[in-house]
This record gives sequence, structure tokens and C-alpha cells, in this order.
Amino acid sequence: MQSMTVPSTIGVPRKMETTARYSYRSDDPRQPLRICFVIDELAAAGTESQLLALIERLDRRRIRPYLCLLRGDNPLSQTLEPDRCSILRLGVGALRHPRTLVQAYRFVRWLRRERIEVVQAYFADSSYFSIPLAKLAGVRHRLRTRNNLGHWLTPLHCRLGRMLNALTTGTIANCEAAKRALLEAERPRPETVLVLENGVDFERFHDLSPLSSEPPDGKILRVGIVANLRPVKGLDVFVEAAARVRVEHPRTEFFVAGQGELREQLERQAAALGLSGHFHLLGGVADVPSFLADLDVAVLCSHAEGMSNALLEYMAAGRAIVSTRVGAAADLIEDGVHGLLIPPGDAGRLSEAIGRVLRDRKLACRLGAAARNRAQNRFSREAMVRRFTDFYERMLHVNRID
Repeated sequence: MQSMTVPSTIGVPRKMETTARYSYRSDDPRQPLRICFVIDELAAAGTESQLLALIERLDRRRIRPYLCLLRGDNPLSQTLEPDRCSILRLGVGALRHPRTLVQAYRFVRWLRRERIEVVQAYFADSSYFSIPLAKLAGVRHRLRTRNNLGHWLTPLHCRLGRMLNALTTGTIANCEAAKRALLEAERPRPETVLVLENGVDFERFHDLSPLSSEPPDGKILRVGIVANLRPVKGLDVFVEAAARVRVEHPRTEFFVAGQGELREQLERQAAALGLSGHFHLLGGVADVPSFLADLDVAVLCSHAEGMSNALLEYMAAGRAIVSTRVGAAADLIEDGVHGLLIPPGDAGRLSEAIGRVLRDRKLACRLGAAARNRAQNRFSREAMVRRFTDFYERMLHVNRID
């Protein structure tokens, strides 16, 4: 793991350290650290689920979490709000709207009143809004979070990101690939970027049975994906690969758990390739473990990812995995040991890998068991929370992360 040097005075003039309304209580380590997480709103998606899991599991004796929602008026977002956490909803729509100035003042007052010591922002709008205001409020440490490869970045985003570097204490990436992409696009000082990996909730997968080494005769084979229906997920490639797989394995059915703007396009593509009745778009699936329990092969075919939450869930479920070699996939999976890795955008290679696992049940069982063991040893939610807790305490106490 890379080290992150966080000098105690980075981004905070020495005068401000003594004149701000509050300062870090280094003389009283019994007091919990006050950390405010800032995100646009909550949703049933990867980054949001990781943040909620972190907030839920933080030891309140050591860290007191706060949550600021840039918008927060979405009913789903409000349903997902965590317990035992002070929450501020700002209702900010467009950052350039005049009303945003009122909410900015409200946010600064809240940070000062609650004596927040760390602000950690997720996503672009929340970062643009909260990082400068946290600096204004005298918050000692201001962190950005990068959990993807920045495939969505425009030149304007890159310029704004470089401007934020001067106001940011550090950036947390969830994998080395995300860190490299950030360094290339926005050019922060390398020593201010730290990798802290995601985790998966093994309790949800505890009761899942491993793959059977001998599937019953006549059993329908099931290949599936957990993914939002967006272009970056490469689902058009999955549809094309599915048509090829069914030539050799006509008893195979294909399933996608997720929703998004590409649904009609994928339905048309599947029908054109003769997959009507065999390619199933299930929409949002609340019980992901049960969905994965029925699969013989779990697929990730994205063109770009950071540390994929779906891939971690596949590993926790002990499924045989076929994944594109993107983002952290090669860090999570050793090709041929924990799953099969292929290049992105290649339907032929994807269909060959799926077909190989479907033909060789012993291989499928071996890959699934190895993936589960690896995830349990390294990528549990408990391990993730320890990583973050150690990071926060080291940053504020000893100023260096090793």
C-alpha cells in the first residue's frame, strides 16, 4: 500500500490553526473524531453503498460520523439515510443557482457549530461545493474520494479538479487504477493520494451454498450480471456474447440485475440476435445474494471500473467469474485462479471464457471457492472499516500514513 504524507499544516495557514473557532483535540484522544461525509444524494449504487456501510460500522467511540447531502430531497435517498448519524440536507440543485449561496452559508455554520475536523467529499458536485467551504470554515483536513477511473471527465472537470488540489488535504482512491487515472487527469501531488480498498458484507452471503460439482441432468445453466444499464458497463457486448454461447450451450439463460437508460436498446439487440425469451432484464434486484445464488457464471464486462462492488459480491458468493481486465479486476482476481480475465469490448473472448466455465464444472467450482476465500481474507467490510479508521486516526494524530 502506498503511503500518504499529510503534514499538519497542509492547506491551513498557521494563524488559522490558532484562531479558528475550534481546533483538533490532540490533548484529549478520548474524544471521537468528527468526520463529515458529503455526497450528492443516496442511491442503491456502488459508491453510496460503500459509504453507508462505512458510516454504519464506524466505532462511535473513536469516530463520530456526520452526513451532508447536497440535495437529499429524493424519497429513496431519505429512505437510505443511516441511523446514529447527524444528517444535513441542503437541497442544492444547480451549483450556480443564487439559492446555493444561502446553503453554502448554512453549511459553513454547520461545520463550525459541530466542530468538524475532517470533510470527505464524494462525486464532482459535492467536491466543488464542500471542499472550498470546508477550507473557509477552518476544517483541518479536506478529502476527496475517487472510486472510478474518471471515464466521465471532461476537460472542464479536469481543470476544476486541478484547482481543487490547492484546497484538498488528500484524495482517497479505492484501487491503484483509480489512483493512476487521477494522477494523470488532475495531477495532484502523488504523496497526497492514498488507496483504501472497498469491502463486501459477508453476512449477506453466509448462507449461500457453493457451486455443485455435478449439476443435475437437464439443468438450465444461468449466466448473469449485476450492473446498471449504462454504456460503460458493456452490456451490448454481453448480449452479443450470449448469442454465441447459446450455439454451443442451448440450455443457457442470461440475466441482468440492474436498471438504466439502455433497457429498450438491449431488448431490441437481444431480439435481433434470437435471444427473445432467453435474455432477461430483471430491473433493480434488492436481494443480490439470492440472485447470485442461482448463477453458474457471474460476469463483469465493463469498459471501465474502479474497484467493482459487483465483482466483490461475485467473489463473496463463490461464483465462477468472468471479468474484463479493467480497473482493480486484476488486483482482485488472478487469471485462472480466482476467475477468468479477458480484454474489454471483445464479445468473442467473452463468449469463449463463459463457454469454458460452462463446459468444465470442476474449473467453475475451483474458481468460485478460491474467489470466496480471497474476498473473505482481504475484502470484508470489517477489514475495510479498519483501513479507514486507521487512516483517519493516523492522519490526525501522527500526520503520516504508511
